[in-house]
Amino acid sequence: MIKRISRLPKNLAPKLDLSFEFFPPKTDEGEERFWQTLEKLAPLKPAFVSVTYGAGGTTRRRTLKMVRQITKRTNIKAAAHLTCVGASKEEVNEVVKDYKKVGVNSIVALRGDPPGGVGEKFTPLPDGYKNAAELVSGIRRLGEFDISVAAYPEKHPQSVDWQADIDNLKRKIDAGANRAITQMFFDNDYYWRFLERTEKAGINVPIVPGIQPIHNFKQIANFAKKCGANIPDWLAERFEGLEDDKETHALVAAAVAAEQIIELEDGGVSEFHFYTMNRANLVLALARFLGRKFR
Repeated sequence: MIKRISRLPKNLAPKLDLSFEFFPPKTDEGEERFWQTLEKLAPLKPAFVSVTYGAGGTTRRRTLKMVRQITKRTNIKAAAHLTCVGASKEEVNEVVKDYKKVGVNSIVALRGDPPGGVGEKFTPLPDGYKNAAELVSGIRRLGEFDISVAAYPEKHPQSVDWQADIDNLKRKIDAGANRAITQMFFDNDYYWRFLERTEKAGINVPIVPGIQPIHNFKQIANFAKKCGANIPDWLAERFEGLEDDKETHALVAAAVAAEQIIELEDGGVSEFHFYTMNRANLVLALARFLGRKFR
């Protein structure tokens, strides 16, 4: 079993390490909001911020642009996402080299979803990386990178069973990944059980919980369904009838996320990755709830 620590006095409790995920904006207005959000979150001194990357490199230029500008304009460490869907090894390697040229040495390496979406069979190109483990190995051959990979507390939708899922994660770690960041989850029991499985498998890198603040319950619930994340009944009930009450919705969302983080912190977790949806308010509210115990 995973050993959990009891809550420590505030003056002895470890400070929390946060990281934030953004997606590359598509419009000038979106880009302006991106920088406003980053500026608001910068005082929290994140360990890094990551920028997503569309399947088949559909956002390649925008992702490269944003990580380059983050590196140039701020003191914040930028991590670039990278997938191997619909691309040859040569094409993927060129992206890695581009990141290296602009001083981005942190990569979130993902296989990526098939073009038809989650649930469709993934078919690698004949000259492409077959999976995320191969991708991690390829990145390692190109330089000294800090590499994060994905983990799934509720099991990846395409894994035949838990053993296959954990074996796949171990291959990614053995290939050279420094940490795993989890898919969003809303029931912490999934996370604790997942840690037990990884411990038994000899996986000893940090398994960072991915936290999804619920900016819009309907939107997040639909996304969770597609990626295999469970929405507990109690969670749905908390947001019931709040579709047109944005103020109360935001208060409930902040309380829900704070409860989740505090429980994880009580269990000894000190690193969290936030899926921001390019919005700052809920993350800032959480910082207040948690007493701003950041680095």
